[in-house]
Amino acid sequence: MADVRSEILARRRDEVGAIEKEAPESVALVYPSPYHVAMSSLGYQTIYRSVNAVQGRAAHRAFLPDDVEAWQKSRTPLLTYEQLRPVSDYPVIAFSVAYEAELAGLIQALELAGVPPLAENRDARHPFVLAGGPLTFSNPLPLAPFVDAVVMGEADQSVHAVLGTCFESESKDNALRALSAHPHVYVPTLDGDRLPPIDKADDDTLPAFSQVITPHTELRNMFLIEPERGCHRGCTYCVMRRSTNDGMRTFDKDRILSLVPDHARRVGLVGAATTDHPQITDVVNALADSGREVGLSSLRADRLTDELVAALRRGGHRILTTASDGASQRMRDVIQRRTSEQQLRNAARLARRHGMKRLKLYVMVGLPTETDDDIDELVEFGKELSTIIPLSLGVAPFVAKRNTPLDGAPFAGMQVVESRLKRLRRGARGRVDVRATSARWAWVEYMLAQGGRAEGLAVLDAVHAGGRFADWKRAFDVLPEDRPRRLLVRPGDRLGRAS
Repeated sequence: MADVRSEILARRRDEVGAIEKEAPESVALVYPSPYHVAMSSLGYQTIYRSVNAVQGRAAHRAFLPDDVEAWQKSRTPLLTYEQLRPVSDYPVIAFSVAYEAELAGLIQALELAGVPPLAENRDARHPFVLAGGPLTFSNPLPLAPFVDAVVMGEADQSVHAVLGTCFESESKDNALRALSAHPHVYVPTLDGDRLPPIDKADDDTLPAFSQVITPHTELRNMFLIEPERGCHRGCTYCVMRRSTNDGMRTFDKDRILSLVPDHARRVGLVGAATTDHPQITDVVNALADSGREVGLSSLRADRLTDELVAALRRGGHRILTTASDGASQRMRDVIQRRTSEQQLRNAARLARRHGMKRLKLYVMVGLPTETDDDIDELVEFGKELSTIIPLSLGVAPFVAKRNTPLDGAPFAGMQVVESRLKRLRRGARGRVDVRATSARWAWVEYMLAQGGRAEGLAVLDAVHAGGRFADWKRAFDVLPEDRPRRLLVRPGDRLGRAS
């Protein structure tokens, strides 16, 4: 227990911007991944600040431990960072869930807190368990067995009304009935598998930006802010496409710069399409002029100009990272990724001209209709780019997501993906650095992305069996073939509530 407290206190001492607040209405705000991942989440930090801004209400952070097994053996309850208070003591536990595999972390966090992970095993003595986060944009149904309610979409504003209902209701049943009337809250016990539409934050609550800066994170000592939200493009595999919440919203350069604190020496500009912001070069130059290091997500090859790459280099970039996503031009056309070979060549030349060490290119394999010929084209094009600048390929197996045009597309198969990766590595050996994510864990992600309650319950079995891939596969393989299947949703469609 002393070691756990010491670790928390040591991290807190290194933080800038943490909020010390006690209030009658307190929420345990839990991220189901370790601290160094959680504190790189702009959404999590935004909700933390927003809840604490409400009079009489406080949010205290908790995280999945770095070593879950060691924490379990210590018999230490999961504690909040602000109060060193057991998470189970809070009337509301709110989870921010970013992606499918974090469902395992949610289960582990509840069990470490001494809270039954299955909602059906909890009663009035237990906290109200709420969830939200990026996963709600695609498929939150696997969460249904474990949570009392889910806030769908952008919870920047709706979280306040939801928490108000939780605290003001005389009982959990009353809270659930009241929340079921909220247009953007999913209550599994009342709504079945029928999901409400996702919420959209008002522009006056944006942009989101960091509250806490810490060295103990994936993005060391970096202040994060979004110059834009959403995307105006139509890539058929992407949840954050132009049909989601009316596409892209941009924020004025002066507004962005005014929110960067003086003490922030590293600034990360994050979003789905940051280089599509009309003032992005001016923003990067202004930050670089102030002596700050600048990071930028979502570099689009068709938006890279000499001026922008020069600004990025001044801001400390050493590696230029962009994406082609499809392995060949044919595949890019199929998925409506508007990136050409000429634009990628231009990116490589700009990176070399401005003294970058390397070009990194993200690619997907296993897309529908893909063949070995597409992989061979990637090999040859990769070799060509490597004659301009050293090239790295970050390769991920394609996973179909809900609420995209490719929703329902099959997983290519672990053997097919591994075969394509082997072909790519063999063809590019000695010329291109190829690093790929696991085909096996991509299959797990696919099962959850396309699954429902039954797949969620399978996660519980996998976690209890040890959490190895074999445990996950066994848990999914024994699911009955006649289990309820979720309804297929196409872009623009919404499922109404059960009548």
